[in-house]
Amino acid sequence: MKKSVIEYLLESREKYPNKIAFKDEKKEITFAELDRKARCIASGIRKKLGSQKNEPIAVYMEKGIDCIVAFMGIVYSGNFYSPIDIHSPIERINIVLNTLKPVLILTNYSSEKNIHTRQLEIDFKAVMKIEDADSEEIEYELEKTLSDQLDVDPLYTLFTSGSTGVPKGVVISHRAVIDYMEWLSDTFHFDNNTIFGNQAPFYFDNSILDIYQTIKNAATMVIIPEKYFMFHSQLVDFVNENRINTFFWVPSALIAVANSGVLKETRFCTLQKVLFCGEVMPVKPLNEWRKYYPDLLYANLYGPTEITDVCSYYIVDREFKEEESLPIGKACRNTEIIVLNEKNELVQPGEAGELCVRGICLSLGYYGQFEKTNEVFIQNPLNTRYRDLIYRTGDIVKYNELGEIIYLCRKDSQIKYQGHRIELGEIDSAAYSVNGIRQACAIYDGEKIILYCSTSKAILEKEIYNELKEKIPKYMMPKVIRILEDIPLNVNGKLDRVWLNKKSREEKARS
Repeated sequence: MKKSVIEYLLESREKYPNKIAFKDEKKEITFAELDRKARCIASGIRKKLGSQKNEPIAVYMEKGIDCIVAFMGIVYSGNFYSPIDIHSPIERINIVLNTLKPVLILTNYSSEKNIHTRQLEIDFKAVMKIEDADSEEIEYELEKTLSDQLDVDPLYTLFTSGSTGVPKGVVISHRAVIDYMEWLSDTFHFDNNTIFGNQAPFYFDNSILDIYQTIKNAATMVIIPEKYFMFHSQLVDFVNENRINTFFWVPSALIAVANSGVLKETRFCTLQKVLFCGEVMPVKPLNEWRKYYPDLLYANLYGPTEITDVCSYYIVDREFKEEESLPIGKACRNTEIIVLNEKNELVQPGEAGELCVRGICLSLGYYGQFEKTNEVFIQNPLNTRYRDLIYRTGDIVKYNELGEIIYLCRKDSQIKYQGHRIELGEIDSAAYSVNGIRQACAIYDGEKIILYCSTSKAILEKEIYNELKEKIPKYMMPKVIRILEDIPLNVNGKLDRVWLNKKSREEKARS
């Protein structure tokens, strides 16, 4: 078993030194060059920090190859990285940096100006540009640093706001990522012929699959420029030109492509596998994809950041009606899923409960926030004999008649309304099956259920209401339906529920 993800890089460098590893809109880099540049950066870091290890180093730059080089350089130095979303509000960035307290901030020349103009609360002496390290003499002590590393040491910290809106730093170990990468390769047969079309930002955990499967398998990862997700015919051209054969995208990106009509107008010529994760994938747009691309592998992956991206999966193997829910399937290898009811007992058949996870995949907790960590990383209530941690996801699920897990909603999205327990996600799923609905999100404002949606054609609220009546019980029907031109997406590409909740509060205050 490997101790560090750098061992993957060393193997790929030896087997395929001149193969393109990563490619963005401006440049590309081979495995040999990635390794050399990462070693130079590591040497520069060690020159500044000495023998310090397992220290946090922030990466502050635009998404691109330079970020990957910085990540690997930091890991080579025996420390761990934390990508910063440089387009976040300055207040949030400062909260993240003040929580993390990085010993260094890695940037590049093109992003350095952003640091100075945005008034970050940092010590500018701790800023290091990766280009300045490119001429560093490579330290051969780096090999000893690697040999001294433990697989339980942190690899990265990703900051996620979750439902509270307050950033929390999730710390993930080398061991957790290595275990995840081994399972992915065995399950989906990624290899050196795989070409990933990366959509996820690097501060979002979906990007972990793209990055480390590329490094592990000597594959290639092409960073798809964000602009192409707004112009879908150009997106198809870009995918074809780069011979991309594998997507791991958030459902919102796949839904937008399905709704654009581009699937029937043109063709992804090289595409073989479509994986998705990060939010609920409605059946209707998935069926649109399957209609035009019936022979692709489709897989629904599920998991919060706290369990190293994914803990369950379902490879689509049958037909689904539009009003049905797509399963999140079964636990990944070396992972156990426990569904507990409100009494901390295993759920009975048909009973909903909270999805809890145990295994190597569990994160090391929230950075510098032991109290928050202890709230959700708890002793397994089914085990009273020895220390056995589980993570309480806050997601409500149930098992279907096939023993597959069905996601229902967030625990904080399960409401009690007119005496009924309602999962808002069930309303979302029903709305997505209404003809003409592009996006749908149900909100509860404390008094009534509001359904926000955007449409692909002219449709009246009354028409949506009448179709919904045929799909969900009367007590679940939204009191208000609001049609918006678009529902904004958050930084991770998901429907922005925080924005919708704020909008509903403002509407309530005006009424």
